[in-house]
Amino acid sequence: MAAADLTISSTSTWSDALDRAGIQGVVRGLRHVAGPLAFGGRAVTARQEPAALGSFPGEAFDIAGILEAASEGDVLVIDVGGAEISSFGGLAARAAARRGIVGAIVDGACRDVDEIEASGIPVCSRHTTPLSGKRRMRTVEINGLVSCGGVPLRSGDYIFADRTGIVVVPGDRYEEVLAIARELDRRDRAFARAIESGGDFKAIARSLDHL
Repeated sequence: MAAADLTISSTSTWSDALDRAGIQGVVRGLRHVAGPLAFGGRAVTARQEPAALGSFPGEAFDIAGILEAASEGDVLVIDVGGAEISSFGGLAARAAARRGIVGAIVDGACRDVDEIEASGIPVCSRHTTPLSGKRRMRTVEINGLVSCGGVPLRSGDYIFADRTGIVVVPGDRYEEVLAIARELDRRDRAFARAIESGGDFKAIARSLDHL
């Protein structure tokens, strides 16, 4: 499986490439909470089920199992169905940093924002809350199909995040989308140089077929 190409750092470029490939891959409703941007890598997925306090034993939360499924360069993607209960906090962030995990994306909530910031792990989530997932949540599946911000994805898909947003590129179409993204990036750079040289926006767009 190919490594994530981080030379294409703009999620806008990835989004345009996904449009041209006919793929819906833009994550909605999540925001950057802490840590450096931009980042990207292969997804390692987990799906969790929330419930009332005391519904599950503490070990059912299994953040340790989620962390152990990921390797250096991976991005954790945790699907809690948008629940406002934390799946990822300061201790998990420290452990993730030690494993070389490059980011975490939670369709749910995280907590301990200052500790996450100090760990150096970038995290995006739908909510922040002090409310712990322990005894309120169980991990149902690791490395299965999940939904993140309305986008279905599996482990091995590619995920990229920056200050603009988050995109998902299906693993089985990554090379196709990457080739489109590289060409769009080349045109964007040429467009920018032409503008800086005093060119007319409309004429440049036509010459580069970049309308």
